[in-house]
Formats: sequence, C-alpha cells, structure tokens
Amino acid sequence: MQNDFFSKDDFTARQKNGLQQAIKHASDNSPYYRRVFGEANLNPGRIDSPADFKKIPFTTKNDLREAYPYGMAAVPLEKILRIHASSGTTGKPIVAGYTRGDLDCWAEGVARICEMAGVTSSDIAQISFGYGLFTGGFGLHYGLEWLGATVVPFSSGNTERQLSLMQDFRTNVLVSTPSFAIYMAETARDLGYSPRDFGLKIGLFGGEPCSDAMREDIENQWGLKATVNYGLTEVVGPGISGECMETAGMHILEDIYYPEIIDPKSGEVLPDGEKGELVLTPMFKEGFPVLRYRTGDITRLIPEPCPCGRTTRRMDYITGRSDDMIIIKGVNIFPSQIEEVLAGFSEVSPHYRLVLKKEKGFIKDLEIQVELTPEGFTDSFQALEALDGRIRQRLRSTLSLGPRVKLMEPKSLERTTGKAKRVFEVEQ
Repeated sequence: MQNDFFSKDDFTARQKNGLQQAIKHASDNSPYYRRVFGEANLNPGRIDSPADFKKIPFTTKNDLREAYPYGMAAVPLEKILRIHASSGTTGKPIVAGYTRGDLDCWAEGVARICEMAGVTSSDIAQISFGYGLFTGGFGLHYGLEWLGATVVPFSSGNTERQLSLMQDFRTNVLVSTPSFAIYMAETARDLGYSPRDFGLKIGLFGGEPCSDAMREDIENQWGLKATVNYGLTEVVGPGISGECMETAGMHILEDIYYPEIIDPKSGEVLPDGEKGELVLTPMFKEGFPVLRYRTGDITRLIPEPCPCGRTTRRMDYITGRSDDMIIIKGVNIFPSQIEEVLAGFSEVSPHYRLVLKKEKGFIKDLEIQVELTPEGFTDSFQALEALDGRIRQRLRSTLSLGPRVKLMEPKSLERTTGKAKRVFEVEQ
C-alpha cells in the first residue's frame, strides 16, 4: 500500500506519467473523448504540461447524463465487472463502470483513506451506508477489507437493530453519514443507553457535508474521533480524499486523482489557497475514464504542509456546491452558512429545513424551520420570541439577509438514514 509520504521528484513523476496514461487511454479507446479531442483540435500526444492539460475541455454532469448508459465506456462491456450509478433524481442517472483493475485501485485508495483516519486491521467496522447502486457502501466495504479490518455490512435503516449489533459485535468503527450518526445517538438515548457506552473509537463520515459543529456534536455524543472523507460516483466513489488524525483538511490521493481548482464562472485554473470549484481527473480508470470533471463542489487546495508529514496536498472542507447556491434578492447563500449559525445555539438541534417559497419559478422568500431540543423547548412565548430574534439577528449578520425563522417542536422534522434533505421548494 502507498504510504503517502512521496518525495517531490517521485510524486511529480508519478503524476506526469499518470496523466499521460489517462489521456492516451481515453483518446485511444473512448469514442466520447476521441470526439472531444477532435472538436477541440487537440493532439493528445502533445499534451505534456499543465498548460497543455488546461486546454482539454471540461467534462460535466450533463455530459455524463447524455452518455447514459454506456457512452463513456472505453473497454468492451465484457470487461466491466461492476456498475454503479447515481440516484438520477434530477434526470437520467450517471453510470460508472469498473474493470478488475479499477476495482482494485479503488479499494486500495479507500484503504489508504481509512488508514489515515486511524483504522487498523484489528478494528471492526460497521457500514451504515446503503448498498446497491450507491457507491458509498461498497466503496468503504472493499477498502476496509483491503486494509484487513473486519466489516459488518449492515447497510442503512433499522436503527434499533444497528445499535443492537453494534453492541453484540463490539463494533469500534462507524461508517455513515454525519446526520445518521446523530440520529443513531438520539435513538440510543431514547432506548435508555448512553452512546459513549457502545465503545466506538473512529467515525468515517461522508455522503454529505459535516460542519465543525456537527463534528463536535458527534464526538461529544459517541466519544469517538470523527473523520470525514470525500468522493463522488462520477469520478469513482468514496476515497478520493480523507482526513488524517490531524483533522485539518482532507488529503487528496494525488497519485491517483489529479485536482484543480477553477473559477466557476470563467473556468480559469486558480492557484493553491484560492477558493473555487474542484475539478478532478482520475488517472487509473480503464472502464469509464473521465478527464477534467467539474464536481460542482466549492473548496480550495491548502498550500501549507500538514503536521502529519504526508506530502499529498489537502483540500479544504466543502463549503457548498456551485449548483446548490441559493440566490435570494440578489444575495448568494449556501446552506452550510446557515448550519454554522444554527450550531451556535444550544436550544436548537442539528435538524433543520430550508423552505424556498417560489412565485412563478422565482425564489421570493426563505423560511428556516429549526427544531428545538427538549431542553430548549418551553411554553414561554417570551422565551421563544427572544430565541427567534437572536437567531434572525445572527443570520442577518452572516447572510446580509433576514430570512423567516420557524421554531419547531422537538423531533418534529423527519429523520433519514442516508443523506439529509435540507432544501425544499414550495410554489405559492
């Protein structure tokens, strides 16, 4: 297994060789990329520097949707061992096909991410991600097995049974979304247990953003070390980047995935440290290669070295998506900004909804439905009115906009075993 402590010369050579192989494989074997290079009047054999690489057109989510189901394939279908796909809730699903080499490289990469987070071959990991077409469950499953850990492939749902087996099997590593980890802790308390008594030591969280406040809440409730990792089906699945024990950004496996940060509007590549949209090129994919994929995720590459000594660059935590930005009365808002504000109030739980009220297709108003904690719930109208005012004041200071706030009773908002749905639209 790679140890992520490359010398600069070794790393540069690996990356250059990887990009050349990825470009050659895509241009030689993918009808889609042969057309892309032809339309751009680019000679793949002459792309030999970062400046040349920037001439390759971006690949977008719409490109992958239009290629449904097998338009991105670069090998005969009999060489594809597994197929995953996105949910397809906003159109045709995005399909990813994997050869044996793809699956092995993916598993080894996930193993490296798990090892960074402190997981060892003696640990027992319970996977509470959904299995199936979703890449999360299978990606972590095979990566943890590659590392040598014992895997409990529970999948999502049936929370009480999850907790029971967690006790029986002496699970000490939890794999889930951050919101489901919070829900599991809530369920454990309802059953009369203290989450800290379950003996979890490490959390491997992904599938949705995890704010600092959410991380602190999970760690305080479970008594574990919470780490986050990043991935997406379009590139490979989970395991593109992940935190080491320093939890100061996510190390990108740069010998496998080539990262760029671009200005979302102009497409220009930005220097390390500047925030923009993450673009990724997997350098190993045989089945469904992807060049310069625009993830839509807003982050930055951290230029400072990590105290852990690893030489792979880190990406900062995702602050939002370029296509998730909400524009209200000319003000740009990311849900993560609202979550950070709400996390500053002990009277409210981590569960909330953003209700966009639209008129003729345009957003006219934003209502934030905030669930109170049992301790924060009160019959005192004056106390609730004062809390409402403090929340709105903090939101206005952060967002430069004063959205409506609706305080909800404890446990009144729907829970989920997967990704938490935060944004809802209502046509008035």
